[in-house]
Amino acid sequence: MELDLAGAELKAVLNRLRRAQGQISGVIRMIEEGRDCEDVVTQLAAASRALDRAGFAIIATGLQQCLTDVEARGNADEDRDQMRARLEKLFLSLA
Repeated sequence: MELDLAGAELKAVLNRLRRAQGQISGVIRMIEEGRDCEDVVTQLAAASRALDRAGFAIIATGLQQCLTDVEARGNADEDRDQMRARLEKLFLSLA
């Protein structure tokens, strides 16, 4: 299953990942500076949410593309079942 992100989708996912990258850098800096535990955990939670949102956006795009591909090829139910199982596994990996 190959993922093809279009311009706007790609930009949104990359922005989320860059935001998470910045937040993780902030967490590292906060720990090195000996900042308050609550502040560190709050920032870490924000980074985790940003990564989750990026992952869900990728899965949603993949799901849309996979369903379109299966319908376009007119493949058998077996292909749909395999695709569904693969997407379900990806989705659960983020849950």
